[in-house]
Amino acid sequence: MVSPISGQLKQVMEKQNLDLYWRNIQIMQENDRLRKTAQRLRQENEALYTELKQRLAAKRINKIPELELTLGPSSAANQMKPKNPQPPSCS
Repeated sequence: MVSPISGQLKQVMEKQNLDLYWRNIQIMQENDRLRKTAQRLRQENEALYTELKQRLAAKRINKIPELELTLGPSSAANQMKPKNPQPPSCS
């Protein structure tokens, strides 16, 4: 025989389970929406990067050195290096 307390506990647990189920569905839908947004932004970023490379290549052909940039993972490190490093003075 099932006591009234365990029957109430079962109902509470079923309600919590249903609430969690619906919350999980909402989270999965939000994840899907965010994944699609990230994919769209990634494609837009790639298109802009390609356009930038094309513009820089066109500027290089026209020999405008001040518009040349180095692109890629080490560009920040290359820009930070001095062009003509001087040895420390011995005074």
